[in-house]
Parts: sequence; structure tokens; C-alpha cells
Amino acid sequence: MDFSVLLVYHDAMTRTAYPSDVSDEVWAFVAPSVTLMDEEAPQRNYPLRDVSNGLRSMLRTGAPWRMLPTDVPPWPVVDHQTQRWLTAGVVAQMVHDVRMLLREITDRTPQPRAVIVDSRTLPSTPERGGRAGDDGHKRRNGATVHLAVATLGHLLAVVVTPANDHDQAQVAALAQRMQEIPGDTVEVAVVDQGYTGEQPAAEAAAHGSRLAVVTLPTAKRGFVLLPRRWVVERRCAWMTRCRRLVRDYDRVAETLAGLHVVAFAILLAHRFVALMVQRS
Repeated sequence: MDFSVLLVYHDAMTRTAYPSDVSDEVWAFVAPSVTLMDEEAPQRNYPLRDVSNGLRSMLRTGAPWRMLPTDVPPWPVVDHQTQRWLTAGVVAQMVHDVRMLLREITDRTPQPRAVIVDSRTLPSTPERGGRAGDDGHKRRNGATVHLAVATLGHLLAVVVTPANDHDQAQVAALAQRMQEIPGDTVEVAVVDQGYTGEQPAAEAAAHGSRLAVVTLPTAKRGFVLLPRRWVVERRCAWMTRCRRLVRDYDRVAETLAGLHVVAFAILLAHRFVALMVQRS
């Protein structure tokens, strides 16, 4: 390890907080979910909260790992801990738990019965071109992120494929993951016209859900707000605030999918804590 980086980090422990840093209230809420070993363990050289701040900074600013600020833990530490969180599944579990809490607070059933499915195509960097695909419709070479969110905009499933893989081909994978996470309760998946056809409908039915295709009006002029479709489209627009998620920078597709889960975990945690503060 570069000890000069280590010294710079320790000299900057009293730094001014970044806008992306986790607040005391949110950290108190999420810390039990992301602590994989005791905070006082002898092999831990950096506070877990500082590691989390490094990850949040990377997501928000889109900085490469090697260009993380010097007043957060070194990038190998942040990268390694992020992979440990994703591998252990603690972030996905936190998204699931907070989603249940938010639904109960808003007097809804703990598990969603309807979801909205959509995809977003991210242009790949030259380094990631090996697993990229060409989306002729959107004229982009990159990766496609397929999302399934509940009617409140909470994430249920995410799948990453090359951009040349058609949306219809991912129905089975999304339907399976949607049923695994909430406990086999999803009955309807609202989709756009790109999912029209007997094959995607049959694949969804095989996993206990039905596709409801929302079509554009025959005659339209300008932007048309489609029923329920705006929920997932708003989430796709919100993710552009996380500059790391506007392009495909990651070496493996699983990391790109995992960072989307991390972004949703941050969003839900802030929303839950804000709601609790408002009600107190």
C-alpha cells in the first residue's frame, strides 16, 4: 500500500464534510445492516463510515476509483469493502427491508403486487467495450440496465446485459428475481410496447405474473404521460444524479448492477429517515 496516501488520509480526518457524506441520522440507521464485523476488530484500519463516504463520493461524482479524494480511505479499501457488501447481499437486503417499512408507513401491503419494468442504455467506455453491445435504435454502444420497480418507485430487480440484447429476452430473468425478493407476490408487471408478444407474456406467466402493456395513443403530439410508466422513468432520470451511473465504467456487469442497488439503498434510507424525523 502507498503509505503516503495513508498519511494524507490520517492528516485529513478532521476534513470538512462533502455534500455526499452520510448524515449522523442515516448512518445510525444503516450501520447495523452494513457492518460485517465488529467496528473494533484489529484488522480494521479505517472507520466503516469513512469507507461508506468514499463509496458515496464515487457514486455521486463519477470519479474513477484511483481518483477518490485523499481525505477518504484509499481506493483499494473502498473498492474491496464495496465488493464485500455486494457479495454478502447486505445492500440488497437493506433495500428490501426499507421498502417494506416505507410501504407499511404509507398504509400499503408489505409486499408489492404490481411493478413497472423499463430499461436504460448506458454508453460504455473503451475499456469496457468487450462486453458492450450496439443498440441500433438508440444509437449507442454499451450496456442496458433492466429495472423493475414497485409503484412507489422502490427497486425490486435489476439485470445488466449488452445493449444489443432485446428487452423481451430479459422478461424471464426479471420475473424470477421479482418473485424471489418480495416473496412471490407480484401479479402484474406494467411494461411498454417493446415487451409485446406471446413469448414474453408466457415467460412472465411461468413465474406467476402478467404483463400489462401500456401503449401510446394512436394520435399524439409532443410528450405523452403514460399511466404508471412515469414511475420507472422518473427513477431512471433520478439516477443521472449519480454520475457513476450515466456510463458503463465497470469491468463486470454484476458490479454495475450492484451500484444501482447501492444508489437505491441510499435513496430509500434517506427517505425513511426524513419521514421518521417529520413524524417525530
